[in-house]
Amino acid sequence: MKDGKVGICLVGAGRAGLVHGRNYAHYIDRAQLVAVVDVNEQTAQAACRELGARQAFTNVEQALERDDIDAVVIVAPTRLHLPIALASAKAGKHIFCEKPMAMTEDECHKMNQAAEMNHVNLQIGFMRRFDASFLEAKQRIECGEIGDVVMVRSNTRGPSVPQPWMYDIQTSNGPLAEVNSHDIDSLRWFTQSEFKTIYAVGGNYRCRSVADAYPDFYDNVIVAATFANGMQGMIDGAQGVGYAYDARVEILGSHGCIFLGRLHDHAIMTCTAESRYGSSPLVSSWRQLFRDAYLQEATEFVDCIFNQTPPRVTGHDGLMAVRVVNAGNRSIREKCVIDCLID
Repeated sequence: MKDGKVGICLVGAGRAGLVHGRNYAHYIDRAQLVAVVDVNEQTAQAACRELGARQAFTNVEQALERDDIDAVVIVAPTRLHLPIALASAKAGKHIFCEKPMAMTEDECHKMNQAAEMNHVNLQIGFMRRFDASFLEAKQRIECGEIGDVVMVRSNTRGPSVPQPWMYDIQTSNGPLAEVNSHDIDSLRWFTQSEFKTIYAVGGNYRCRSVADAYPDFYDNVIVAATFANGMQGMIDGAQGVGYAYDARVEILGSHGCIFLGRLHDHAIMTCTAESRYGSSPLVSSWRQLFRDAYLQEATEFVDCIFNQTPPRVTGHDGLMAVRVVNAGNRSIREKCVIDCLID
């Protein structure tokens, strides 16, 4: 580390990449954004200028040659996570990888093995674990406020239609990966258990124009699950809903329920004679709803490097989420219950 700061290389300068890049560039004192990598040279250069990074690259291997880079933040498409992570680990760089961790369990295993062999941290981007309300809900569960947890239900519904590359389930793993990875991790976190069985149903309701070209694509999915410890789970995911970015959780206990998350942007509602049902601004983006959580997870990534401690959200967490994604897609395809505990 030069000048007492962790040198960061950002790989992927799209919308999510810039969320991470701005945090490392402007809000974390012990971090310095050194380089930006993007296959689109103009995108890389523009991000480099905006974020004040020293150099832009279109090839991650070139960036990894810099000795002032200590860590790599991977925000590239999922299918590219494995080669970037392997190259980063081999170069001795710590790794933060956005969800979903990879396409398959085997890829996740290879990433975890590379990090372990090269003695670098590997943190996965499940930022909801760093959200203040999620952390408070976790504390309330552990204090026994609602008794024993019986069922956890989580939904994520995005307002916009999918990017074109998402339509091919074989190369994107579909909405279960891109939209619902956070829900999968939230269920694992709140139940403190692994998925035992999963049954998923998907359908294409908002993107009918691509149905002929991509018959397997679904923009709406529901999941019913059981857990190894006997708890139950439900997930509801959707893309292209239009009305808002909607991420909420219910944790049902033996004598109570915790309702987590909000749909409204502000805790204020206006009611008038003209608007009988009231009105209030709705949350429009995940960038807005979880802004502080993204900053907190980035801060922990840097702190763990300084303190030489493992992250709270590990490659194992990423692997188990990918296992459930793959099982869910198989359940949709085969129309059956899938056992998630079989290795």
